[in-house]
Amino acid sequence: MLWKGRRQSDNIEDDRSDSGGGIGGGSPGQFRIPIGGRAGGGGSIFLVILVVLAGWYFGFDPSTILGGGDGGLLPGGGGQITDNSGGGQDSGAGTPANDEMKQFVATVLAETEDTWTGIFKSQGLTYEDPKLVLFSGQVRSACGFASAAAGPFYCPGDHKVYLDMTFFQQLDQQFGASGEFARAYVVAHEVGHHVQNLTGIMSKFNQMRQGMSEADANQLSVRIELQADCFAGVWAHYTAQKGILEQGDMESALNAAKQIGDDTLQKKTQGYVVPESFNHGTSQQRQTWLARGYKSGKLSDCNTLSGPI
Repeated sequence: MLWKGRRQSDNIEDDRSDSGGGIGGGSPGQFRIPIGGRAGGGGSIFLVILVVLAGWYFGFDPSTILGGGDGGLLPGGGGQITDNSGGGQDSGAGTPANDEMKQFVATVLAETEDTWTGIFKSQGLTYEDPKLVLFSGQVRSACGFASAAAGPFYCPGDHKVYLDMTFFQQLDQQFGASGEFARAYVVAHEVGHHVQNLTGIMSKFNQMRQGMSEADANQLSVRIELQADCFAGVWAHYTAQKGILEQGDMESALNAAKQIGDDTLQKKTQGYVVPESFNHGTSQQRQTWLARGYKSGKLSDCNTLSGPI
């Protein structure tokens, strides 16, 4: 990915020096990762909400056509993988590797800002940039307390993406997903949740799942997560048009999507698969929706809320 020398976002909050150590879990409401110029087009950004609204208005159960978890990049429950990579030796503030990684994250965030600002403007809307918080070990957000073991996440309560950059080590060493664009996909997926928040999709999701069984809520969560993957693909589509992507970049992102699928992670962590517990989507589903957004660049092609997934 040809990112050096490009604009870096000012919406980075570096809280690593304030973060405490220790390992904990995620908190409800977090959407976890199991991630210059105008961008045009696509269908209406509100198309994906229609099925939900129709269900509420006409009185049928939207869970029959929507499916659902807890958001983010990495699945919850049995999908958690802790950091055994040696204590995150590159995570200390001030190291050259860390400084460059922070610049990389700031550049990717800037690219998402430019793309989504253009897409929203084409719909007559105004895009609100999210903040991206860098932390080390553990952090407290408007959604509650979380540790690095939970993976990157988005909190709709404060419109912030939270990232411990040692996750990039895990992505490479434990998940087998290397490459800069695999890391960019992590950020773009979480920004995809921010787009869902701004457009009202996430609030409807949170309302609906309160009255659902765990199985139905998991099915709905899968559809929400796959849409965030598709939105990440839409961003990649416009990024490619700028000539930033290099050969193999999209392949590395697709491999990352594969490695963090519910089925792949469950096989890796517990040796067997429990489909009814899936809340982020299978490896094939995550790759399919990421690729779909990348191919078309149209939000209307990211309607995971109706039809088969």
